[in-house]
Amino acid sequence: MRFTHHPDLAGKVALVTGASRGIGAETCRALAANGVKVAVNGRDEAALAAVVDGIIAEGGQAMAAPGDATVADVVARIRRDVEAAFGPVDVLAPFAGGQGQPVPTQELDADRWRATLESDLTSVFLAVREVLPGMIERRSGSIVTMASAAGRQPSRASAAYAAAKAGVVMFTRHLASEVGHHGVRVNCLAPSAVLNDRMQRFMTPEQLADLAGRFPLGRIGRPEDVAEAVLFLASGSASWITGATLDLTGGRVIA
Repeated sequence: MRFTHHPDLAGKVALVTGASRGIGAETCRALAANGVKVAVNGRDEAALAAVVDGIIAEGGQAMAAPGDATVADVVARIRRDVEAAFGPVDVLAPFAGGQGQPVPTQELDADRWRATLESDLTSVFLAVREVLPGMIERRSGSIVTMASAAGRQPSRASAAYAAAKAGVVMFTRHLASEVGHHGVRVNCLAPSAVLNDRMQRFMTPEQLADLAGRFPLGRIGRPEDVAEAVLFLASGSASWITGATLDLTGGRVIA
């Protein structure tokens, strides 16, 4: 298998937001390869269709769940659609966001600040709010949130992005403490540089090699590195782990 096999995941239902490409899309593929029925959320319907079609071609089960993850009514509709097609959500990966482009704070206007917090923090809250009641009722569920190394230490990312991702870390800890006695686990991933379409378009091979050399492990992250961490945290292998933040940084962030 391309991904690590976790037999206990088979038959579960997952919703992954921000999943039209990159880490989110690879997470959907990893879950589907483990027998999970996956709802793939994003705003680019053509990209969603490509992810879903690829999963189905490999024998997995997936559905497109298009919509803006920052709009409460849209997220509620997505949850209803997923439940109608696949059943209640067992695994939630609210990964929508990613507005981390460097902007000096003195040049950061209020609209961009609010937009970044909406996309990278409020979207997480809205997704959690929709699926959490069902998880509590069933006394079972795993939520894996997406922060960033930018939320763990100062970086070149904008202050808005850093604040949003640090907020995801604390939201995860608070939620884990709040709902653990209901049998719901909540953990967080904080990746550093992970190879994506934008990096491949705008960085030369020499620039990518230079970036890789700044990591103690000598390479840039890959989407499958993050997807594998999701599989572990969602599975029974992590049944006694909650409230944790896993730094996926090739050694750049060492706690």
